[in-house]
Amino acid sequence: MTIDKIKEVLADHLDMDTAGITSETTFDDLGIDSLETVEIMMELEDEFGIEISVADVGKTVGSLVEYIDSKKE
Repeated sequence: MTIDKIKEVLADHLDMDTAGITSETTFDDLGIDSLETVEIMMELEDEFGIEISVADVGKTVGSLVEYIDSKKE
């Protein structure tokens, strides 16, 4: 499932438990800086085989899931 993979990638990059990440979690809540954002999005692009426009993703994990799911279809 998309959200599970995103949570795994985020938790891995941020050295935290996936339980602390929900669809309502914002990227600000996670304390992600611009460099981390680029690294995470590049990894997700590789994982899902799509291009991700950071400007179009939104501000929550849930909005990222929706964005990726819409690109995969």
